[in-house]
Formats: sequence, structure tokens, C-alpha cells
Amino acid sequence: QVRLVESGGGLVQAGGSLKLSCALSGRTFNSYAMGWFRQAPGKEREFVAGINWSGASTYYADSVKGGFTISRNNAKNTVYLQMNSLKPDDTAVFYCAAAFGFRAYYPPTDFDSWGQGTQVTISS
Repeated sequence: QVRLVESGGGLVQAGGSLKLSCALSGRTFNSYAMGWFRQAPGKEREFVAGINWSGASTYYADSVKGGFTISRNNAKNTVYLQMNSLKPDDTAVFYCAAAFGFRAYYPPTDFDSWGQGTQVTISS
């Protein structure tokens, strides 16, 4: 069974940066595409960024392009989300997710293993 544990959330001022981490255990990390999602108060969960099993393919929601970067370290079984130039609208619970397989792209609905989430709060 896949287990995902996020870390790195917190409170930062607008314009600041945060780097989230998510460690996968229980299965072979480099057999999974990984993704980050977020859910703001009163809103539905939305896709943020995805990365394929090798790290060669990355893709982003339009709302975060240029500001967020997803990466992975297969030797450490960890995926990261570097977030720069944060805005109050980025305040949300951020979730890590996994999709088994080796395609270059997985639509958001294909991610079926989830972490418990980490809170990111951006103050104005």
C-alpha cells in the first residue's frame, strides 16, 4: 500500500517562498507519477503540478506556471514543490498524490493515492 507524507507547509508573507516535500513509502517510488493538488477554504480540490516517474516530464496548472516548480529525487523517494512569489490566494491545504505507471502525463483524475495534506498560509 502506498503511503504519502507531506511536509514543509507553514505561514509566510506574500512574496515569499516555501518548498513542500512528500515522501512515498510502501511501494517503488520510481514506478509512480506524482502530483500536487491544493484545496482552498470553501473551494474544490484543484490540480497544481505533475511529474512523471523519471522527472523528465512536468506539467502545471496555468495559475501556477512560472511560480511553482515540481521535482523529484528517486533516490530519496521524495517529490518536491518549490513555490515562489506566493500570494494570499495560494493559501490552501496542499496534497501530494501518486499514479502508478510510466506515461509522460496523467490527468488529475488518474491520481488515486493521497497524503494527508499540509497547510500553506500566505499573509498579506
